Amino acid sequence: MAEYILKKKCRELNLDWEIASAGTENYHVGKGADDRGIRTAMKFGTDMKAHRAKQLTSKDFDYYDVIYSMATDVTHEMSHIASSESSMKKVKLFMDELFPGQHHSVPDPWYGNEKDFIPVYELVEKVCEVIITKKAMEI
Repeated sequence: MAEYILKKKCRELNLDWEIASAGTENYHVGKGADDRGIRTAMKFGTDMKAHRAKQLTSKDFDYYDVIYSMATDVTHEMSHIASSESSMKKVKLFMDELFPGQHHSVPDPWYGNEKDFIPVYELVEKVCEVIITKKAMEI
């Protein structure tokens, strides 16, 4: 969700950011987003139908300026993929943008039903707004 929400917001603001998402595990590689997430995103005008899962690689740490982790356990997994400790300095916990220093993970609606995706979408959208606002203040 975060990838497509952030891409949508960047298009709306004419920001030329390269945004991608990737998981730390390989079992979803090549698969589309969860249908419940796709339907939820569409309710908010965000089209995620083109999404195909990719796996994070050590080269991603060289290529991207910032890498967001959606959960604290994922941050730990990223440390095994990063090529060095200095690469891990690019990793930020996504929710820390909205709640600095509180180290919250994005709630995972996977085991719920479709209505459980709505508050997650809304939360992720808020974080994306904070990311854009902070970056705009840096420029």
